[in-house]
Amino acid sequence: MTNPEPIDHLRRWHSELTEVRRDLHAHPELGFEEHRTARIVCERLTAYGIEHHAGVGRTGIVAVIRGRDDNGRRVGLRADMDALPMQEENDFAHKSRYDGRMHGCGHDGHTTMLLGAARYLHETRAFDGVVHLIFQPGEEGHAGAKAMIDDGLFERFPCDRVFALHNWPALAPGRIGITPGPAMAAADRIEITIDGRGGHGAHPHMAVDPVLVAGHIITAAQSIVSRNVNPLDTAVVSLCSMQAGNPGAMSVIPAHARLVGTVRSFRPATQDMIERRLAELVPSIAAAFGATATLKYERVYPPTVNHDAEAEIAAEVAEGIVGRDNVVRNLPPSMGAEDFSFMLEQRPGAFARLGQGGAEGGCFLHNSRYDFNDSVIPLGAAYLAALAQRSLRA
Repeated sequence: MTNPEPIDHLRRWHSELTEVRRDLHAHPELGFEEHRTARIVCERLTAYGIEHHAGVGRTGIVAVIRGRDDNGRRVGLRADMDALPMQEENDFAHKSRYDGRMHGCGHDGHTTMLLGAARYLHETRAFDGVVHLIFQPGEEGHAGAKAMIDDGLFERFPCDRVFALHNWPALAPGRIGITPGPAMAAADRIEITIDGRGGHGAHPHMAVDPVLVAGHIITAAQSIVSRNVNPLDTAVVSLCSMQAGNPGAMSVIPAHARLVGTVRSFRPATQDMIERRLAELVPSIAAAFGATATLKYERVYPPTVNHDAEAEIAAEVAEGIVGRDNVVRNLPPSMGAEDFSFMLEQRPGAFARLGQGGAEGGCFLHNSRYDFNDSVIPLGAAYLAALAQRSLRA
């Protein structure tokens, strides 16, 4: 049975929230630089009459909303605030005003939806206990969630459960997807440095070509998943950048080459195996060609693993908002990563994905022509608010 009340309530503020979202989109800020964004959030919370605390995890904010009675329970709702270091190629009025910065992942929409949920929860207070609304910095590779945790997030603002919502262009607007168990992959960064001996391209026998070595390392790295990972498991090894030589020097064999890429996995055992195999392959292949190579393997984000009970709560709440037919209870996991994973390591919770469309036209997250779909703002805000109400009902 659906519960239209939160959505109907929030639709009254749709135009105002859309203006906020587009203002944030036009002024994107990178991780731990969200000073203007944090100021806008604080100004809105102040206007709503909501208690809030800034500077948590550097530029993070936590708002506190108390229900009718205090039953001792606490729930956290989280939204990320930062943008990406990429050039926007849209031409609408609210496009980014800054070169090289863009809200290409919809965090402007996430922040706006949490503001809408905050206003609704504050005005209605149809719950007992306390809601902590977590406006998080630095999700895009900066581990802002960990920074907030290290700054005492859960000691200062206790949470029995935590929930988060991310827009998902691969789902149609009006649909919500939940993935029990692993929902997003672990994200690791790899950097391979190859040292050879430079020389003349016409006399390669007098050089040790690091570009050739890089090619063999790339080929071998791609075999790790196909030949070492169980076909019923899932992993990705992608070498996404190669730097060597000078394009203007067609006959100069460089002395050095550098590869940078990412590894994605869900199981710690698979993650360990891939790191071990890369550590074995990289120096061995280089040595076979008379070069040397070193591997730097950095574990950036752990996998985002939903807790069973909280995933069920999230699915039930979603059904109450959009109807059972519009909830995907077993949405396939994504090989993308999320630093909400750090919070789920500390507290039980669930991460859901909100349909907004767009992928069918080739525009997914981190695309230079991406934009958040403002039509789903009331829906996402209502879902977040309903999660708090469900978790803290009398």
